[in-house]
This record gives sequence, C-alpha cells and structure tokens, in this order.
Amino acid sequence: MENSAEIPTKSKSTRYIAGVDEVGIGPLAGPVLACAVILDPAQPIQGLADSKSISEKRRQALAEEIQQCALSVSIGRASVEEIDELNVLKASHLAMRRALAGLSLEPDHVLVDGNKLPEMDYSAEAIVQGDKTVDSISAASIVAKVTRDEELIALALDYPGYGFESHKGYPTAQHRRALRTMGPCPAHRRSYAPVQAALANTVSRDDP
Repeated sequence: MENSAEIPTKSKSTRYIAGVDEVGIGPLAGPVLACAVILDPAQPIQGLADSKSISEKRRQALAEEIQQCALSVSIGRASVEEIDELNVLKASHLAMRRALAGLSLEPDHVLVDGNKLPEMDYSAEAIVQGDKTVDSISAASIVAKVTRDEELIALALDYPGYGFESHKGYPTAQHRRALRTMGPCPAHRRSYAPVQAALANTVSRDDP
C-alpha cells in the first residue's frame, strides 16, 4: 500500500500519527462509530486496505491483529439520539473526537479519511480515499467496521425481525420491508426519510 501520507512532511519531529475513520453514515439504524489508530512502525501489519474491499473473515483477522500490534486503538460512538439531534455528519465528527480522546497516547498529527475535518485541537489533515492509501486510516476503518457489525448483530437480538444481523442497518430491500410491516424500533434514526415514512405509516394504521 502507498503510505507516503503517513508521515507529514510539515513536521520532522512527528512521532505518533493517528489515523481516523468512521462507519455508519448510511444505515437507517444503530450508532455511527469512529476509530482512531496509532500504528507501531516496529510491527507492520500486512494486507491493510479499505474495510469494504476485503472479506468479513479477513476483516476480523486484521482487526484482531491491529488490536494486538498497534500502539493505541480507540473507538468513539455517537448514538441514534445524537444523530437525530445533530445530523449524521456532525455526529460522525463527534464520534471521531471521542475516539481521539480515548487514545492512550497523545497523537502529534491526525489523518482523517475524507475531505472534512472535525473540530479538534490536534495538527490534522483530511485525506480523500485515505482508507485506501494510508495504513493507519485503513486500520481504523477495519476496526470500526468490525466493531459496528458486531454491535448490530447484538442489536438484532434485542429487536428481532428487522434483519440487523445481515444488513447491519443499511437500507436494503429486506430492511425497508421490515420497516413498512413492523414500523421503526428504538434503534432507528428518526431523522432519516425512510424511517419517517415508516413512522407516519404506522401512525396512520393506528388511527381509528
């Protein structure tokens, strides 16, 4: 993987580089998660890539290796209620700040996937498609994806019938059908149009 962005040229004294990525912008349900990772140059991890481009089995194995080999790994979350209150972009930035705050090491520089930076007190830069080109961001995307998928599988036990264990909250045909027939559950994001429509349909069915 090309990782020339891993060490910013602006500061030769930089020691700890934190890669940050989020997952869960598009789903209709569940939290948005962000992960911050500071990799250990002495323990390189082979096969890092955008989490969406590798198999579930490989993602899980890499997530375990990242947790074992990285200098620091931290997860930050924004709840469904925060997503509805703030909007999902602001909520994802909140999750990123929480992930950074949870690191056991203070990063000297932060690399964020995408083209927008959350407000933070660190030296930072946004890197478009950073999850494909920067090892620390790829590692963050993998851990975030694996963690959120596990949480949605657990959520399926609390709210059976929606298929969270398979679609992880994304607006698949199966999920939309469940929304129409069962109505939203507490894990659904009320600010998203398909959930609003399902909620309105549920209310209209209940009207005398």
